Amino acid sequence: MTEAREPVPWLDEDHHVHSTFSDDAVSTPQQNLDAAVARGLRVIRMVDHVRVTTTDVPQRLDALRALPRVDGLTVLTGVEAKILDVTGAVDAPADVLAAAGSRGGVDRVLLADHQLPGPDGPWSPRRTREAMDLGLAPDDVLAMLVDATVAALRRVPHAQLAHPLSLLPKIGLREEDVSDEHLDAIAAAAVAAGALVEVNEKWHCPGVRVVERWRDAGVALVASSDAHDAADVGRYPRLLADADARGGAAT
Repeated sequence: MTEAREPVPWLDEDHHVHSTFSDDAVSTPQQNLDAAVARGLRVIRMVDHVRVTTTDVPQRLDALRALPRVDGLTVLTGVEAKILDVTGAVDAPADVLAAAGSRGGVDRVLLADHQLPGPDGPWSPRRTREAMDLGLAPDDVLAMLVDATVAALRRVPHAQLAHPLSLLPKIGLREEDVSDEHLDAIAAAAVAAGALVEVNEKWHCPGVRVVERWRDAGVALVASSDAHDAADVGRYPRLLADADARGGAAT
């Protein structure tokens, strides 16, 4: 399948939509497809969570391939997995990672910062805040997150960076705390890997400063609703407001 790779996020696409294959979503793939048609989308990426123990990805792909074709709408696929540690290990089955981008596999592996990728595995937001209360410097926390993200982008082909920096508010930090150098490291890794990077409606990240810097660095940005309900597919009130702040960069 051919993917749009424009330098700015286009809001007639949605690259992150969950279905009932994820235990926290309520809409079926068909309902999501119907919503995409109703919204006039050109592209929808059907995505669901995996862990290293997940075994039903082939069945998920069969269900998506069985959806009726719609003229003018491209249906893409993906799995979402958290980055586990600073080495860039990802919580996804090895065979799913190996097949990504191939005819029989998912189109993209979405790399998510659901928890802080620590030196010994994922740290919950609570554990991270407790470590910071005991003296772990915010700069060291940010270095772990950035280093892990860069490492994951380097080791996982056909990646898409899901809701980048969404972890920060959960641990008491802000995007403003991330240095330009760290942003540039993520951008360089994404460009080198041919990865897509989301501008995410649900988590409202990354913000205007980061989007502009990554756009200028040539990062392939895509819009995502992160919808868990078909009613939210392709709906971008926050991203539209941010686009206005950028002078209409996204249309």
